[in-house]
Amino acid sequence: MIKNPHTMEILLLEDEMADAYLIKVALKENNILARLHHVLDGCEGLGFLQKKGNYSNVPRPDLIFLDLNMPRMNGYEFLTAIKNDDRFKGIPVVVFSTSDVESDVITSYQLGAGSYVTKPVGVEQFIATINDISDYWMTVVRLPRRYQYER
Repeated sequence: MIKNPHTMEILLLEDEMADAYLIKVALKENNILARLHHVLDGCEGLGFLQKKGNYSNVPRPDLIFLDLNMPRMNGYEFLTAIKNDDRFKGIPVVVFSTSDVESDVITSYQLGAGSYVTKPVGVEQFIATINDISDYWMTVVRLPRRYQYER
Protein backbone atom coordinates (compact mmCIF):
# COMPACT_ATOMS: atom_id res chain seq x y z
CA MET A 1 0.00 0.00 0.00
CA ILE A 2 1.05 3.57 -0.62
CA LYS A 3 1.13 5.83 2.39
CA ASN A 4 -1.15 8.83 2.50
CA PRO A 5 0.79 11.59 0.69
CA HIS A 6 -0.53 14.25 3.07
CA THR A 7 1.29 15.17 6.24
CA MET A 8 -0.48 13.72 9.25
CA GLU A 9 -0.89 15.96 12.28
CA ILE A 10 -0.20 13.96 15.46
CA LEU A 11 -0.77 15.26 18.97
CA LEU A 12 1.44 13.46 21.49
CA LEU A 13 0.59 13.63 25.19
CA GLU A 14 3.69 12.33 26.93
CA ASP A 15 5.44 13.50 30.10
CA GLU A 16 8.53 11.32 29.59
CA MET A 17 10.89 13.33 27.41
CA ALA A 18 12.90 10.24 26.41
CA ASP A 19 9.78 8.52 25.05
CA ALA A 20 8.69 11.68 23.21
CA TYR A 21 12.15 11.92 21.66
CA LEU A 22 12.05 8.26 20.55
CA ILE A 23 8.67 8.78 18.91
CA LYS A 24 10.03 11.80 17.03
CA VAL A 25 13.10 9.80 15.94
CA ALA A 26 10.93 6.84 14.89
CA LEU A 27 8.70 9.01 12.70
CA LYS A 28 11.72 10.56 11.02
CA GLU A 29 13.67 7.30 10.67
CA ASN A 30 10.69 5.57 9.09
CA ASN A 31 10.08 8.47 6.66
CA ILE A 32 6.58 9.01 7.99
CA LEU A 33 4.94 12.20 6.78
CA ALA A 34 3.80 13.55 10.11
CA ARG A 35 4.09 16.67 12.16
CA LEU A 36 4.36 15.85 15.84
CA HIS A 37 2.93 18.28 18.37
CA HIS A 38 4.09 17.38 21.88
CA VAL A 39 2.43 18.37 25.14
CA LEU A 40 3.23 17.13 28.64
CA ASP A 41 -0.20 16.32 30.09
CA GLY A 42 -3.95 16.27 29.56
CA CYS A 43 -4.41 19.92 30.56
CA GLU A 44 -2.03 21.03 27.81
CA GLY A 45 -3.65 18.54 25.43
CA LEU A 46 -7.09 20.08 25.99
CA GLY A 47 -5.59 23.55 25.57
CA PHE A 48 -4.12 22.40 22.26
CA LEU A 49 -7.42 20.99 21.01
CA GLN A 50 -9.35 24.06 22.18
CA LYS A 51 -6.72 26.36 20.62
CA LYS A 52 -6.19 28.27 23.85
CA GLY A 53 -3.22 30.47 24.73
CA ASN A 54 -0.04 29.48 22.90
CA TYR A 55 -2.05 26.98 20.86
CA SER A 56 -4.31 29.48 19.06
CA ASN A 57 -2.90 28.70 15.60
CA VAL A 58 -2.32 24.95 15.80
CA PRO A 59 -3.92 22.47 13.38
CA ARG A 60 -6.52 19.94 14.39
CA PRO A 61 -4.73 16.63 14.93
CA ASP A 62 -5.56 13.63 12.77
CA LEU A 63 -4.40 11.26 15.49
CA ILE A 64 -3.57 11.43 19.20
CA PHE A 65 -0.88 9.36 20.94
CA LEU A 66 -1.77 9.26 24.64
CA ASP A 67 0.25 8.18 27.64
CA LEU A 68 -1.88 7.20 30.64
CA ASN A 69 0.31 8.25 33.56
CA MET A 70 0.80 12.00 33.41
CA PRO A 71 0.68 14.78 36.00
CA ARG A 72 -2.22 17.23 36.45
CA MET A 73 -4.64 15.42 34.10
CA ASN A 74 -3.93 11.77 33.35
CA GLY A 75 -4.75 9.87 30.18
CA TYR A 76 -8.09 8.57 31.45
CA GLU A 77 -9.27 12.06 32.37
CA PHE A 78 -8.14 13.44 29.01
CA LEU A 79 -9.79 10.59 27.09
CA THR A 80 -13.03 11.09 29.01
CA ALA A 81 -12.97 14.84 28.31
CA ILE A 82 -12.45 14.57 24.55
CA LYS A 83 -14.80 11.65 23.97
CA ASN A 84 -17.55 13.63 25.72
CA ASP A 85 -16.96 16.67 23.50
CA ASP A 86 -18.57 16.54 20.05
CA ARG A 87 -15.76 18.68 18.61
CA PHE A 88 -13.06 16.12 19.45
CA LYS A 89 -14.64 12.71 19.94
CA GLY A 90 -14.01 11.74 16.30
CA ILE A 91 -10.22 12.05 16.64
CA PRO A 92 -8.74 8.56 17.01
CA VAL A 93 -6.67 8.02 20.13
CA VAL A 94 -3.85 5.50 20.42
CA VAL A 95 -3.09 4.79 24.05
CA PHE A 96 0.67 4.22 24.17
CA SER A 97 1.57 3.21 27.69
CA THR A 98 4.13 1.23 29.67
CA SER A 99 1.25 -0.48 31.44
CA ASP A 100 0.37 -4.01 30.41
CA VAL A 101 -2.30 -4.31 33.10
CA GLU A 102 -5.57 -5.73 31.75
CA SER A 103 -7.71 -3.23 33.64
CA ASP A 104 -5.85 -0.34 31.93
CA VAL A 105 -6.54 -1.89 28.53
CA ILE A 106 -10.23 -2.45 29.32
CA THR A 107 -10.73 1.03 30.78
CA SER A 108 -9.01 2.68 27.82
CA TYR A 109 -11.32 0.97 25.34
CA GLN A 110 -14.39 1.66 27.49
CA LEU A 111 -13.47 5.37 27.44
CA GLY A 112 -13.21 5.40 23.63
CA ALA A 113 -9.58 4.65 22.73
CA GLY A 114 -9.07 3.55 19.13
CA SER A 115 -6.24 1.22 20.11
CA TYR A 116 -4.01 0.30 23.02
CA VAL A 117 -0.31 -0.39 22.55
CA THR A 118 2.14 -1.30 25.29
CA LYS A 119 5.43 0.56 24.88
CA PRO A 120 8.26 -1.83 24.04
CA VAL A 121 11.37 -1.69 26.22
CA GLY A 122 14.09 -1.87 23.55
CA VAL A 123 14.84 1.09 21.28
CA GLU A 124 14.70 -0.91 18.03
CA GLN A 125 11.37 -2.49 18.94
CA PHE A 126 10.04 0.89 20.10
CA ILE A 127 10.89 2.43 16.70
CA ALA A 128 9.40 -0.56 14.85
CA THR A 129 6.20 -0.27 16.88
CA ILE A 130 5.82 3.43 16.06
CA ASN A 131 6.27 2.51 12.40
CA ASP A 132 3.57 -0.16 12.66
CA ILE A 133 1.16 2.23 14.39
CA SER A 134 1.80 4.95 11.83
CA ASP A 135 1.52 2.54 8.93
CA TYR A 136 -1.85 1.33 10.19
CA TRP A 137 -3.29 4.81 10.73
CA MET A 138 -1.83 6.23 7.50
CA THR A 139 -2.39 3.37 5.04
CA VAL A 140 -4.90 0.86 6.34
CA VAL A 141 -7.67 2.96 7.84
CA ARG A 142 -9.45 5.94 6.36
CA LEU A 143 -9.61 9.04 8.51
CA PRO A 144 -11.98 11.96 7.94
CA ARG A 145 -10.54 14.91 6.09
CA ARG A 146 -9.29 17.50 8.53
CA TYR A 147 -10.83 20.47 6.69
CA GLN A 148 -14.36 19.18 7.35
CA TYR A 149 -13.86 20.00 11.03
CA GLU A 150 -12.23 23.38 10.50
CA ARG A 151 -15.26 25.18 9.09
